[in-house]
Amino acid sequence: MADLVARVRPSVVQILVHGRGHGAGVVWSSDGGIITNHHVVGDANRPVEAQLHDGRRLSAEVVRRHPSADLALLQAPAGALPPAEVGDSESLRVGELVFAIGHPWGMPGVVTAGIVCGLGQVPVRWGGGPVDYIRSDVRLAPGNSGGPLIDAAGRVVGINSMIFGGDLSVAIPSAIVRRWLAQSPVPRVFLGVELRPVALRGPRGRAFGLLVVGLLAGGPAERSGLLLGDVLVGCDGQPLSEPAALAEALAAHAPGEVVTLDMVRAGSIRRLEVTLDGEELPRAA
Repeated sequence: MADLVARVRPSVVQILVHGRGHGAGVVWSSDGGIITNHHVVGDANRPVEAQLHDGRRLSAEVVRRHPSADLALLQAPAGALPPAEVGDSESLRVGELVFAIGHPWGMPGVVTAGIVCGLGQVPVRWGGGPVDYIRSDVRLAPGNSGGPLIDAAGRVVGINSMIFGGDLSVAIPSAIVRRWLAQSPVPRVFLGVELRPVALRGPRGRAFGLLVVGLLAGGPAERSGLLLGDVLVGCDGQPLSEPAALAEALAAHAPGEVVTLDMVRAGSIRRLEVTLDGEELPRAA
């Protein structure tokens, strides 16, 4: 088992957001593609680095996101990283031995072992309905998110995502990752805003909103009249119950389409229509 882990470890990276350890990732392809969790990199466009097993740091760009499945694809320089061997999660059976490799609490390359306890579907926190999962009793902690779940042959069969039910861990099957990567990416759109989650008080109790703390000069939001201090509370008629809800709503649109935002300004609800820009233009978030 020690030889198996030593073979896989060089393909596991630490994801650094704003220079801090934020999670793990696994080198998926020889062209520099790295798979991690969406919640590791978040919605905003922040500087991301991948720290390698030998301590080197490489700049990485978030090129695709799937908030509902909690997946993100990063692109690092081609040829700089050894890809892991990807296994077939659909042949995985309950009772098989599995290992998790990650960076819990910032400690690099920590390994935990367990067995597959269940296979099925679980509702996800990011909306969009249930996704397939692998449930195991490997120990996970902050910093393990986005790292690989490997089988007894050293093949990646899942991407570790979260703790579920108190003590059991959930991983996204490798088959789901492969199918997602095989899909043609939807053109990305953006508002050109920097947002911060805030709690609000209303007639129905506490609510959730996104405070506008930054605007891209000449970006879609600024052109449409959004101001610093506005609080976004809805998109296309749906409430923004959590930060990822806005990313989900925007993902349904293409560049040039119009999105309707509900916002709080000076104590009153207002509605604003914004024409979205595509990814080829510079962005703040």
